[in-house]
Amino acid sequence: MKRFWLLFSQTVTVFLAGYFVIATLKPEWIRQRPTSLGGVVSVIEAPVAGPQAVAPGSLSAAAKRAAPAVVSINTSKAAPRHPRSNDPWFRFFFGDQDDQPQVGLGSGVIVSPEGYILTNNHVVEGADEIAVTLNDSRQAQAKVIGTDPDTDLAVLKIDLDKLPTIVLGNSDTLQVGDQVLAIGNPFGVGQTVTSGIVSALGRNQLGINTFENFIQTDAAINPGNSGGALVDGNGNLEGINTAIYSRSGGSMGIGFAIPVSTAKQVLEDIVKEGKVTRGWIGVEPNDLSPELAETFGVKAKSGVIITGVLQNGPAARAGIRPGDVITNVGENKIDNVQELLTAVAGLKPGAATRFSLQRGGDRMELDVTAGLRPKAPLRRAPEKE
Repeated sequence: MKRFWLLFSQTVTVFLAGYFVIATLKPEWIRQRPTSLGGVVSVIEAPVAGPQAVAPGSLSAAAKRAAPAVVSINTSKAAPRHPRSNDPWFRFFFGDQDDQPQVGLGSGVIVSPEGYILTNNHVVEGADEIAVTLNDSRQAQAKVIGTDPDTDLAVLKIDLDKLPTIVLGNSDTLQVGDQVLAIGNPFGVGQTVTSGIVSALGRNQLGINTFENFIQTDAAINPGNSGGALVDGNGNLEGINTAIYSRSGGSMGIGFAIPVSTAKQVLEDIVKEGKVTRGWIGVEPNDLSPELAETFGVKAKSGVIITGVLQNGPAARAGIRPGDVITNVGENKIDNVQELLTAVAGLKPGAATRFSLQRGGDRMELDVTAGLRPKAPLRRAPEKE
């Protein structure tokens, strides 16, 4: 009997010691217990998370940081009147035509405490009234400070106190595969956050804008998201959402955003001068191909070939001819038409810049004085938001 009690006491001691160790090092093992769901099935429920708990891999911190600065934009403009709406006979046969105002929906991003907002030009183009609604439900009428159809960007301004602002990131450091969030007001349902990755960089020749250098993402972008924010995992602004490829009108996983590097330059120019000033040299460029190289008799392996030069334009006055291959604009190396377009657009009109080019088998340099780029109508592809 004495031996039995000794064995029992040792067993209890070992059990209590084990319980103490588990309760100290792994208390969740004890708290997790089966519970019954209506007597049908028993499951193990995780302990209730504290108020500061964040799920692994969550982007909630980035969303909370950026979302307050993303606004909803509602526009309205008077409906076009029928040219015969005042004709009594027209009204007799067709009745009084109700000229309902046309309304539009989009998003925007507050980028400064002074109330400047970045959005898309196509969101506010032709609007008579622009109403901005903040995430905290405050509303204000916005004034258009300036627009840039060539990049499809616009700058608005509202007058409110204590405005939340977004932090501008560095889109030049983005890499394919980086996590991003798209924040906006799709279909007018209210502010919505979707997630995805950077699918591609430097997308161009899409026929959306004159200057194209898009960030492609699979984060869901839908009608109403235009002008909203594309942010990184830290909540910093990396782009302005502008267009989608879609057969249904909704997201199909291919969306495009204007890099914040472009948006920042447009913002600065519009705020300072009320417009964006770009350089222009008057040439018709094409990507260098073996066929074009053979046609014009050039031996260049890289660069952009000039197939046409405007008579008496800046390039013609500097001595550039059809068949020349431009390889550098100042310090910028040129490998394709988009790079040439961007580099020339960044030139200050009236200032001379050294161009490096190849003519036939000879390399040469010319000083080109850029002119002011003429205005061009905005081009938008048919299946974009």
